[in-house]
Amino acid sequence: MNNMKTTCLSTILCISLLTGFSQAQKPATPASPSPLVYGAPISFSQAEKIMAAAIQEAARNGWTMAIAIVDTGGNLVAFQRMDNTQIGSIEVAIGKAQTANNFKRPSKAFEDVVAGGGAGLRILSLPGAVPLEGGEPILLQGKIIGGIGVSGMQSSQDAQVAKAGLNALN
Repeated sequence: MNNMKTTCLSTILCISLLTGFSQAQKPATPASPSPLVYGAPISFSQAEKIMAAAIQEAARNGWTMAIAIVDTGGNLVAFQRMDNTQIGSIEVAIGKAQTANNFKRPSKAFEDVVAGGGAGLRILSLPGAVPLEGGEPILLQGKIIGGIGVSGMQSSQDAQVAKAGLNALN
């Protein structure tokens, strides 16, 4: 009988220790990703490559667009306004590019927050934030080197052209 009690206690102790050990071995919750950092500013030749691909995508779809590319300081590096593009798209494209660069995220992130209403409407008071899809940060080797902004058609089409430009660099 004593041997049975000893065996039971030993088994319970082993199970308790193993359970505790397995709990200690669980991986930690993954840390949130590191924030994006700025790299060297985009070069003119890189901007030309992105611009050419963006214009090609717009032309292939029959869209008239204004396309702006800014460096890490938000300064204009390249700009094109296709024939018959509405004049209002000039400043919007530049604003989308600066928004993506300066706030380190696609301009659509701001559009989504504003669309949610309520407290998200505070975004509208951020200086320099254009809450419309079509602005994308330009990344090279995981670092922001500038931003591209496109305007002229529906926001989703503007974004399609911006992403086509980005694909030419990467």
